[in-house]
Amino acid sequence: MWNIFAAVGTAQQREEILDWYHLMENLHKMQGTQVQLAQARHYLWQGQLTNAIRYLSQHRCRGSNGFIQYLKKHQSRIINYQARLAIGGSVGSGAVESLVKQIGLLLKLPGAQWSRNNVPCILQHRCAYLNGAFAA
Repeated sequence: MWNIFAAVGTAQQREEILDWYHLMENLHKMQGTQVQLAQARHYLWQGQLTNAIRYLSQHRCRGSNGFIQYLKKHQSRIINYQARLAIGGSVGSGAVESLVKQIGLLLKLPGAQWSRNNVPCILQHRCAYLNGAFAA
């Protein structure tokens, strides 16, 4: 998925944030104690990635190596979730996933047949319209 988004605009034009709920789903794949999971969750919620990795490295459990690698892979996408939520931002990807689904439904009109070449043009026009950059 991230490879697809890499082709959308420039790095300055997009904000890549690892969904908090997906992050927690992966955290709980480790077989750590409740204390270990809670401490790692605390560090991650505050965006303290270095502290989370250090803690997990010192308190090894089954699956911690894989999770540490996951954190390192996505380190640029892990934010201070607590601060983002405090300013009214979203920490989940539900809204984006819903919009993607809506756009997909717009392309599946009854009787419509889209060619692979035409879909990007239709999406570009629809996004311009929704962003107010295109007068209908």
